[in-house]
Amino acid sequence: MFLLAGLGACLAGFPAAAADLDAGGLTFKDFAVNDNGASFNRGVDPIIAGGPNQVSSQVAAVDSAQGLARVQFGSIKVEVALPLGWQATEDWERGVAYSGDKRYRLIIWRVDFAFEGVKDAEHYAATKTGSIQARRPSIQAQARKLGDGTFLIVYENAPKGQGDSEPRTVFDLVIQRPGNPKEGILMTLGVPASDAVRGFKLLALLKQNMRINW
Repeated sequence: MFLLAGLGACLAGFPAAAADLDAGGLTFKDFAVNDNGASFNRGVDPIIAGGPNQVSSQVAAVDSAQGLARVQFGSIKVEVALPLGWQATEDWERGVAYSGDKRYRLIIWRVDFAFEGVKDAEHYAATKTGSIQARRPSIQAQARKLGDGTFLIVYENAPKGQGDSEPRTVFDLVIQRPGNPKEGILMTLGVPASDAVRGFKLLALLKQNMRINW
């Protein structure tokens, strides 16, 4: 069983290398504010977005019926579906998205495993898990391999950031490029600890609807 008791309802019977993420019946509408995509036209918040060099990402399509917008992070060649009411920005190395109340925050990076000093996605997941726990012993972390070869890392009791009212649960998805173990994508979703189960289900939706142009 997974380390995190708070996610037990989602992860019960979730064996290593034998399953995928499950949205549990939730859809993007459960996380959306139906504004017909207006939120994606707002100005960039440099504090949340990560710095002054961020620019708004391109909205490829808005689907109000499904409660989502398809957003293209051109710098990393990744397209994601995000709940309506969110905002999305990017710079030369990553895409960033966050909910209107800033409680849910998403970052997507391209990863050069050789540059990081590891041989592949599995080695990266194991190394990062150990490194985080060594630097912050209060954080509980464990990695799990999914059925499609993607690695899921869950961090419990991550410290709260600026403006947060409680500790965080953070999910990492490490996706290795097919046919090339030296490259990959890292998708990180951070949510309030009290929303960990809902965050896990949103992660499933994000993964299922992500398109990577390798």
